[in-house]
Amino acid sequence: MSGFLEPLHYEFMRDALLVGLVVSTMCAVLSCFLVLKGWSLMGDAVSHAVLPGIVIAYWAAVPLAVGAFLAGLFCAVSSGFIKQNSRIKEDAAMGVVFTGLFAFGLVLFSKTESDMHLDHILVGNILGVTKSQLWQTLGLGGLILAVTLTLRRDLLLICFDPGQARVMALPDKFLNYLLLALLSLAIVASLQAVGIILVVAMLVTPGSIAQLWTDRFDRMLLVAVAAAAGSTLAGIFTSFHIAGDTGACIVLVQALLFFGSLLFAPKYGIFRRKAAAGA
Repeated sequence: MSGFLEPLHYEFMRDALLVGLVVSTMCAVLSCFLVLKGWSLMGDAVSHAVLPGIVIAYWAAVPLAVGAFLAGLFCAVSSGFIKQNSRIKEDAAMGVVFTGLFAFGLVLFSKTESDMHLDHILVGNILGVTKSQLWQTLGLGGLILAVTLTLRRDLLLICFDPGQARVMALPDKFLNYLLLALLSLAIVASLQAVGIILVVAMLVTPGSIAQLWTDRFDRMLLVAVAAAAGSTLAGIFTSFHIAGDTGACIVLVQALLFFGSLLFAPKYGIFRRKAAAGA
């Protein structure tokens, strides 16, 4: 046991655990809303679209988080604009916008002389988180969780039944844009830890796991957070002992939990449904 807990002896590992738990909890909570609303692809789109914002922010000598947030928000809003003003469906609009922005970001990055490493942007560097980045992640994560949990019932209604939300005179457009803004902020907060690519899994998998376990939204939040936090702890400890990529190990554990839930979840697991059908 002392050998397994060896990572706790190192400050950078303790920082990685703290950042990982904050990021995974934040992403897990948002994941429940994205899965229910059918916005899983939106997380993918926004996460890839932040790259040109990061490069432009570097050119302008402003915080990279500002550029990433604005680029992510632009992607989300422009996808919605295309859907509302053309025959193009939302998934196709998001695909066009985020691939175009990601390609634009790659071109800008290739023409930029800097000490930024593209692999750190794409897959993160959770073991290299600085103190300033740690506090930034904690601050953004706390803000996102506070807003999301405070407004969870209103956000749930626009995800589950937009028509009823309008009947109740809820500001549905504002809440939709707020959810997009929270998604963009979450991706910004997650960049240093897991990067552009792996954050997509953290925004989709926990909610998908929880949906297989329960129909109750409050329980769904708890299951998603437990799955995400447990995957983070297991992934970080595993990566230390096998000398593997930390972000990838976290996401791999989440994927294994998903497939385990797909088979054995007591509510909607495949074996449970087969047993119920044969009873």
